[in-house]
Amino acid sequence: MSSPSPDLWDRISAVAPAPSLGVVLLTGVLAFVVTSVPELWQRSRHVVTIAHEGSHGVAALLSGRRLAGIRLHSDTSGLTVSKGRSSGPGMVLTAAAGYVGPALAGLTGAYLLTRGHAVGMLWGLLVLLVLMLLQIRNFFGLWSVLLAGSALLLVTRWAPADLQLVIAHMVTWFLLLASPRAVVELHRERRRGRDRSSDAATLARLTHLPGLLWVGFFFLVTGGCLLFGGRLLLVAAG
Repeated sequence: MSSPSPDLWDRISAVAPAPSLGVVLLTGVLAFVVTSVPELWQRSRHVVTIAHEGSHGVAALLSGRRLAGIRLHSDTSGLTVSKGRSSGPGMVLTAAAGYVGPALAGLTGAYLLTRGHAVGMLWGLLVLLVLMLLQIRNFFGLWSVLLAGSALLLVTRWAPADLQLVIAHMVTWFLLLASPRAVVELHRERRRGRDRSSDAATLARLTHLPGLLWVGFFFLVTGGCLLFGGRLLLVAAG
């Protein structure tokens, strides 16, 4: 495999100047609106599903399991299938990664932005989407990942640097804010008795710990990532 051209590598590794506090606050407010307004959330929720299922896939590979495919559905649900032992630490890690993975990605993005690597962050997300595309096993999932990847490719290749910086912050804020929102939805589904196949229910069966405890763990991690990641962004701009 050939290495990236010098010009492309220079763009990926370039260090952007610190954004103004106004940019950080504005992108945070926009992300909050997207995750709070029901009509916008219903559409943007698909992005969280991509990150959620991708996190399952990464955790499965890291724990030594074999990834067998990922499906994304129009109702914003998804399914990641991996092969290996049906119990044990690897399966627990895989099941636990779905809700915390997007938040950890947002926290990583916040760290990279504080170091000026907005373009590198966007390229990293694009590479992950390309790798995920190889595991998609249904048409809607293929369409969703292609659409997200195409949008990122347009931004990383042709958008001006200022717009790349804004979009990188918007994506980071969205991941940080959407992650605890998804956990709140999970809790609501549990209260309605509709969580038999959820990650919390799976973990309860695997660990013999209450599903509510796992929901609390998800919320603690995602909320912590939001607080810490948000602080990183605001302090770096301040």
